[in-house]
This record gives sequence, structure tokens and C-alpha cells, in this order.
Amino acid sequence: MEYFIYNVPVFVVNDVAPEVDIPAFCQAVEQTIPGRLLASLDVVYIGDFKELAGRNATYSNGAIYISSHEPTNYDMLEDFVHEVAHALDKVHGMKIYTEDFIQEFKAKRKSLYYILSGQGYKINPLLFNFTEYNVKFDKFLADEVGYANMVPLTMGLFVSPYGATSIQEYFANGFEKYYLDDPRTVRKISPVLYRKIEEIINDDEA
Repeated sequence: MEYFIYNVPVFVVNDVAPEVDIPAFCQAVEQTIPGRLLASLDVVYIGDFKELAGRNATYSNGAIYISSHEPTNYDMLEDFVHEVAHALDKVHGMKIYTEDFIQEFKAKRKSLYYILSGQGYKINPLLFNFTEYNVKFDKFLADEVGYANMVPLTMGLFVSPYGATSIQEYFANGFEKYYLDDPRTVRKISPVLYRKIEEIINDDEA
């Protein structure tokens, strides 16, 4: 059976969870995100792929890969919107990662350092200055602190704790929150990030 999100083909390679309805998932995407934002997307694959490398979803070379083990349509929708943000990152990176955006992210990372230090967590403070993804820093947040524990600590600082991982995830998590929750939350917590999302949406409307 053929599936499409707008005009983008969706290939289901492996069996999905019983609660997942692929046509309903495709419809939910179309009800959530404008088709013009998928201009750089060629195909969507759902299944078990080496490209996932243990993740739930990833974007690579014009394709979004989503794990067939995701339990619900909404989990898949979250994955999809998040990876669309990474696809837009590839196209609009020069516009997104301007000095004011970088400074907003760095200021939040600095605040996070003081919050975690106050809770007794120890890691090289220089890692908080790296804007790009860093494996050691990711493991520190995920394994030592725990993203669940970070929720109350980062409330009002990041729209989602995972946004602290890297500047790319900061953008992607804000984009996901913008479309799946409330844009006003993004604007309140991360005004520069909100402005960047709005600029990209308005650019693609032109």
C-alpha cells in the first residue's frame, strides 16, 4: 500500500506497533505542519534502519527515518516534526544560527551550569560552552542527571530539557513545541528562537 504526506512518499518497511495507524499519522502531519516546510524532504522511511543508530528518528540526505517501534501515532508525529526542524536547519542554517541566537543559547547553558552545580552535579564547565553536539555532555545530561530530573530544573529556561543538548536540538525542540504545543510558550521562554521560527515560516510563505 502507498502512503503520502502531501506529495512525499512514505515507505513502511517493517511492521509497526498495533496502536499505530499509518494513514492517520500521515493525516495528522498534514493537519499540523504546512506542506511548504517539507520542500527539502524527498522520502519518509518507517522501519528498522542502521541510520537510526538507536534513536527513534533521524534526518539524513533528504530522508526522514522513523523507528517502527514507536508505540503511538503521536510519538511518530513528534518524531516527524522534530526531524523536519533538522531538515530546515540544513537549508536555513545561516539564518538560524546568528549571533543573537547563539548568545541566547549560551546564556541558557550558563544558567544551566549554575543550576546543576547547585544540585551537586560536576562536569568540566568548558563543556557548557560548546554549542555543537558533544557525546560526553549528552551522556552527562542523559545518564548522570537524567532528562526526567531536568524537567523541574529547566522549567522556564528551555522549552524541553533535551533542547539543552546542543544548539541544533535547541532549535528543533523549539520548533516541535511551536507546532505541537503552544507557540506562546516558545516566545516567552526563548524569544530569539521564536523569532527564527517565524522568519523561516514567513520565508517559506513567500
